[in-house]
Amino acid sequence: MSRRHEIPATPENMVWGYLDSATKPVLEIASGDVVTLHSFPAGGKECLPEDRSLVPPEYLDALDTLVQGPGPHFITGPVYVKGAEHGDVLQVDILDVKVRQDWGFVSILPLLGTLPDEFTDYETIHPVVDHARNLCVMPWGAEIPLEPFFGIIATAPPAAWGRCGSPVPRSFGGNMDNKELRPGTTLYLPVFNEGALFFAGDGHGVQGDGEVCITALETGVTGSFRLTVRKDMKLAWPFAESATHLMSIGLDEDLDDAAKQAVREMVSHICARTNLTRNQAYMLCSLAGNLRVTQLVDGNKGIHMMFPKAYL
Repeated sequence: MSRRHEIPATPENMVWGYLDSATKPVLEIASGDVVTLHSFPAGGKECLPEDRSLVPPEYLDALDTLVQGPGPHFITGPVYVKGAEHGDVLQVDILDVKVRQDWGFVSILPLLGTLPDEFTDYETIHPVVDHARNLCVMPWGAEIPLEPFFGIIATAPPAAWGRCGSPVPRSFGGNMDNKELRPGTTLYLPVFNEGALFFAGDGHGVQGDGEVCITALETGVTGSFRLTVRKDMKLAWPFAESATHLMSIGLDEDLDDAAKQAVREMVSHICARTNLTRNQAYMLCSLAGNLRVTQLVDGNKGIHMMFPKAYL
């Protein structure tokens, strides 16, 4: 029977701003076990509200203790999954994600975002999280329903790549900032190291497709994942599915190339699940697949295709 584990929100269980296969695992589990972990918002003390009593003590502890790498994201892990080997796939069933703070932040930052030359009046705001009504309340009164997710879900990068900064998503997953990776969705990640070395972090309370100003509602979240080693699958890139949709994930500096990758990957997955030819799958994608801009701001831009399983 599978076991359940929880990783406390303490500095020794996190890294700040990077993913590295040399990081010592914080937990070792069996394939099929469930892990619950906690995440803090990206950024440093400059992103905190003036009222520090609103900031969880463990978050302040992490800010004071951890040495920041090339990125701003707090990431929990890695988790070593027994039996995982290079070339396998890690199946990540996203079981639950909840906001764990009473606030988040949204920023306009120098040289970042979709329109960095047009928005130079830099500022950070701190919307309130209304847990009872499941809303984000903006300073000017607008209310947006919460749809929390982890911006970063990853296996460790190949050892030859060394320490990878957290901002750029790659073949191991990472900072994909894909709001469709929410409870009820299963993410499949290529495994590049023994034990897979699973990481998750960068909590988001809600985000629009594109994440255009550079941030979502950056906040603390708690999530539960079932981690299963798949030796019957081979993947070069992350792929996901829900009860209703297949989701291909394209990542590239060029948005056109990210779109091409998302289409190419979806055609391949449709062919693998049906008797359709590549031509037929390509045409079906044109009629029923929906390409969406995942994010425009993480170095490698993201495009994902949502394809209804009803047409398989």
